[in-house]
Amino acid sequence: MHQHSHDHGHSHGHGHSHQHADPANIAQGAFIAGIALNGAYVIVQVIAGFMTNSVALLSDAGHNLGDVASLALSLFAFRLAKVKPTQSFTYGYKKTTILAALTNAVVLLLTIGMLAYESITRLWHPEPVKGGMVAWVAGLGIVINSVSALLFFRSKDHDVNTKGAYLHLLTDALVSLGVVISGIIVYYTNWYILDAIVSLVVLIVILFGTWSLLKDSLRLSLDAVPPNVNTEKISELIKHVQGVENVHHMHIWAMSTTETALTAHIVLNKELPFDEKMKVVHKIKHELLHHDIQHATIELESAEVPCHDEEC
Repeated sequence: MHQHSHDHGHSHGHGHSHQHADPANIAQGAFIAGIALNGAYVIVQVIAGFMTNSVALLSDAGHNLGDVASLALSLFAFRLAKVKPTQSFTYGYKKTTILAALTNAVVLLLTIGMLAYESITRLWHPEPVKGGMVAWVAGLGIVINSVSALLFFRSKDHDVNTKGAYLHLLTDALVSLGVVISGIIVYYTNWYILDAIVSLVVLIVILFGTWSLLKDSLRLSLDAVPPNVNTEKISELIKHVQGVENVHHMHIWAMSTTETALTAHIVLNKELPFDEKMKVVHKIKHELLHHDIQHATIELESAEVPCHDEEC
């Protein structure tokens, strides 16, 4: 009976997170197209960066590589959410989305370090940069980032990963615009130090994004409460369900970048018959679904029989 209520809540949760099957598929198509477009552009930028001797282009390539990684991660999350759990992996492979985000952040930080070293060296010893070609390649970046952002426009309000991708790509178009302006100025003035300055500005922009990615993914790896969930609010929510006397031993953690789990011990009114108690559990799970907690496991206790757990 208890198990049945859990499963019912689970299927209901999928109804909530994908109210329309269509946007999820549109989003998946957008992710694949975005990865292909941006992946090809990163290769163009790296080759052009070495040919033109521009650290600004190489830094922007690092930026775009980060985007390709985060787009791939989101696509990965869509796919992994559908993998059935096994006897050994009873949660499926959902947590890999968090580990991939963590890896992505660490790799980006190393890239930032290497490019920052090169840019700072160039501040003291500016080297000739082919500004014209830099401007053309970065101009292509504005087009590619804008087209990629438009791919996500239709489905950006249906999923947090999609909205993140949309905003990220719009920011990128602005970064490319900065590199275009720098390339044009360098072309006409031979003021080569500007390339290194723009590179450092781009790296600072990436650092802010990467730092929050590192912080969030590290927190989620350590089973912290996801940022969109307020523990006190959830505790109050459970206590306000009719029939609940108290709640304790509550744990909330992220199963993946998109799914949250909760376990809790609740003390119910001892006058309630068994069927009513099951209805209370069902009501709690339903309320939790509306607060982005898809997987809840509730343990029932009565006030007379104390909990023997050390933490109670």
